[in-house]
Amino acid sequence: MELSQRVSSLKGSVTLALAAAAKEMAAAGRDVINMAVGEPDFDAPRLAREAAIAAVESGAVKYTPAAGLNSLRQTVARHLQGSRGVPYEAGNVVICHSAKHALSHALLALVNPGDEVLLLNPAWSSYSSQVKLVGGVPVQVEPLADGTCAPDFEALRAAISGATKGIMFNSPSNPSGYVWSRREVEELAAICVEHDLWMISDEIYGRLVFDGAEHVSPASVSEAMRARTILVDGASKVFAMTGYRMGYLAASPDLARTVGNLQSQVSGCPNYISQRAFEACLNEEPEEVEGMIATFDRRRRIIVEGLERLGLKAPQPKGAFYAFPDLSDRFDERGSAGFCADLLEAEALATVPGEAFGAPRHIRLSYALGEEQLVEALARLERFLASRP
Repeated sequence: MELSQRVSSLKGSVTLALAAAAKEMAAAGRDVINMAVGEPDFDAPRLAREAAIAAVESGAVKYTPAAGLNSLRQTVARHLQGSRGVPYEAGNVVICHSAKHALSHALLALVNPGDEVLLLNPAWSSYSSQVKLVGGVPVQVEPLADGTCAPDFEALRAAISGATKGIMFNSPSNPSGYVWSRREVEELAAICVEHDLWMISDEIYGRLVFDGAEHVSPASVSEAMRARTILVDGASKVFAMTGYRMGYLAASPDLARTVGNLQSQVSGCPNYISQRAFEACLNEEPEEVEGMIATFDRRRRIIVEGLERLGLKAPQPKGAFYAFPDLSDRFDERGSAGFCADLLEAEALATVPGEAFGAPRHIRLSYALGEEQLVEALARLERFLASRP
């Protein structure tokens, strides 16, 4: 049986593969610390659990509209008005099976074969694969060479060609934790308007900002920018609802309608129970959220101080829950992938090679772990580095 070229050329998610390998090692009896997966280690909020149980007990678990429950779409629109200061209505919103699902369906609706899509490195590993899957051409744009992961606008302008149709944007950033400033977002928005580009803005980590950093949505910059922005968010990170698989996109009514039609033919409606759980959390802020954010900030300080003590340079993470140290002087000819494989084998510490994010000098460390585990992880990393020639 001959497989389609577009699917057979895809590689599996590096982060999920490493997380699976770590779980296999743990099942075999190794004391594994898993810093590979981007999953909060908290339970879903009480509001989400209660709403999910109530939905099940009602017995009325049926199909919803393909674009999601209208009440949830209205709730998301109100949430965006309050959190981004941008007026949206239910007709702008499509509820999806996850934020990743929203990203892929937005690309299906926007990209024609041969269209170029700019990826701002370091970029989440799935962006490139998703662009290729829909027939587009991912174009990597490198950041400034100062190690901060700040954007290089000269490189960005140089990457734009007649085939460029859009940009995939992510702030706070996975994998670096970099948070774009308002000035930087405004400059990026001006480039999009000047060159008539759309932007997919992945804002899944938008609530997880620290040290006074501000999350700025490109949709909030101007009316012209809102019209060309596809805002993507979901329940997985700030509500720790990873297994509920809930995300959404907000866009122009025409694009939202197109994605809704696409879902009606390809994936069907999102899960009714998860929609009700998500709606409950958006209607009333779960009491656990502020505590989760404060805990992530404490963990961030532990990992930053630990890396500094080890003499490792890393972009200052002011958002999300990742650190991204430069370890290139410790790599052998196999690069970051070989380093992470050796680290997992020697110290049972799972990390992600920077090659997956277009940044081969780095590795990604998730600090979505308990504080004792973080301290132990740093000790294992120190021991491993001491053993390297």
